[in-house]
Amino acid sequence: MKFIHAADLHLDSPLRGLERYEGAPAEVIRGATRRALENLVELALREEVAFVVIAGDVYDGDWQDYNTGLFFVAQMRRLTSAGIHVFLIRGNHDAASQMSRQLRLPEGVHFFDHRKATTVQLKDLGVAVHGQSFGNRAVPENLVPDYPKAVGGCFNIGLLHTSADGRPGHEPYAPCKVADLVAKGYDYWALGHVHEREVLHETPWVVFSGIVQGRHARETGAKGCTLITVDDGEVTRVEACELDVVRWSVLSVDADGAESLTELLDRVREALADAIAAADGRLVAARVQISGATEMHQALLGEQESFVGECRNLANEFGGEVWLEKVKVQTRPMTPLEDLARQGDAVGELLLFLRSAGEDDALLEQSVAGLKGLSGKVDRLNFDAAWARAELPEVERLLAVRLADRGEEGAA
Repeated sequence: MKFIHAADLHLDSPLRGLERYEGAPAEVIRGATRRALENLVELALREEVAFVVIAGDVYDGDWQDYNTGLFFVAQMRRLTSAGIHVFLIRGNHDAASQMSRQLRLPEGVHFFDHRKATTVQLKDLGVAVHGQSFGNRAVPENLVPDYPKAVGGCFNIGLLHTSADGRPGHEPYAPCKVADLVAKGYDYWALGHVHEREVLHETPWVVFSGIVQGRHARETGAKGCTLITVDDGEVTRVEACELDVVRWSVLSVDADGAESLTELLDRVREALADAIAAADGRLVAARVQISGATEMHQALLGEQESFVGECRNLANEFGGEVWLEKVKVQTRPMTPLEDLARQGDAVGELLLFLRSAGEDDALLEQSVAGLKGLSGKVDRLNFDAAWARAELPEVERLLAVRLADRGEEGAA
């Protein structure tokens, strides 16, 4: 027997702001969640799975129009027409969707209720699926203790939308410990909410399958679902399957030692080519980050817009295989700041002051207060000591380069 565990479809996620990027393949990226769901269905049909479980966040909330729901129903009907059962729970994103609650799903698709955890059995397969939906967006309590006991003689699956014991970037919804899950005596826990694939435990298996399609530069790498094979009531294979059609990548380009913009652009071209090769025919949505010490640091700061344009031109050379979402220049000058700080002149004193300011909350608050008084626009920004501390390294780099260059001009 085989089944598929998926989660976090985020179907028709709006992905606002793409129009700000000239040349962005907005329609391809917006349609990627649909194509990923189609890939999921095709995988289920090809592997002849018995059922599919989806651990929440089918939608982002209420739809922009009814076509989102109709598309989902059509894909579910492809599965049920082939005799494949589907089990669903609502997560934090689709819990409040009134439109999805009114949508009539095909027979063979089971949505678990939010009021209590319940069990559905596939007696011909000897399978028991246990699950509970979110009733609203925020569920602060641990739901696991109230899940039903494992059904004797069955392969037991728990379906849960949860942050588990906490994951960076994810709200602590339905928190629980891995020990709580293991103690239920189920054979497999299909988890959703966390967008990175992660295996938390084996025997029993406790798995975050991750999001099926990355939506921005914080969701990089291969995305998809998990295909599970069960023989004689035992899990014999747990396989990550790629479903994404757009592959988000953050490309770190090392500028160390680069002596010309041409050399640096060659490194960007190589990074783009490697990302395209790794994406196996998918569109690559790339963010390029340039870092390291280089003689070109000052030139990059002064001609950043031109350099970004050259990078975009490089991306165009690949004939639509890659879209350059953003270029971030984070280089530093070849002269170590530590050397400048030890010089004992005005530049050194300024650098030492900046470093001491980073450890002095009172001084930071005083500086921010002075900054807020500059204009009404600044007053509206969220400037505080934490912001100032985070910005100090960049201020340090910029001032060191500017003052050092000015000192060289004076010496000439």
